[in-house]
Amino acid sequence: MYKPNFCAECGTQIIRARWHVWTSRRFCNDCGQRLRKSRFVRPLIACAVLFGLGVGVGRSARPSPPPLIITQGQTSGLPLTERSSDNRKDSSSKSASPSGPDGTTTEQATDPNEVVSICGARTKKGTPCSRRVRGVGRCWQHKGMPAMLPPEKLVVAGN
Repeated sequence: MYKPNFCAECGTQIIRARWHVWTSRRFCNDCGQRLRKSRFVRPLIACAVLFGLGVGVGRSARPSPPPLIITQGQTSGLPLTERSSDNRKDSSSKSASPSGPDGTTTEQATDPNEVVSICGARTKKGTPCSRRVRGVGRCWQHKGMPAMLPPEKLVVAGN
């Protein structure tokens, strides 16, 4: 690295036992301390301007996010205010609704006289499936598979 013999500001001879990264290469000790602020201000300003330009260009190049669309749930055709007041009504009106417990219109409440059994098909683990089904049959996952248990053990006694 270049080590000058004379100061660029005052012209005095530079004699240093050690050269460090933080010492000025062009100036003597006196001039270096006097001009230290001007040595660091310009690079700091240049870095700040470049950083600001990078942030500005990066933000302008980013695509705009899609518009936020908030939709109401399709559980009923009532507006939000009527639905919230409907929740305050007694539970007798809820049992009269045509939908099942999970909100679907296809699921109907269990008839007290209906037979409920467990699936009983062999699972990957090797144990019988314990899902409840209406009537005697298999669950949605094990349709068409034979049961591991005899039919009398598949019927659930109390609904």
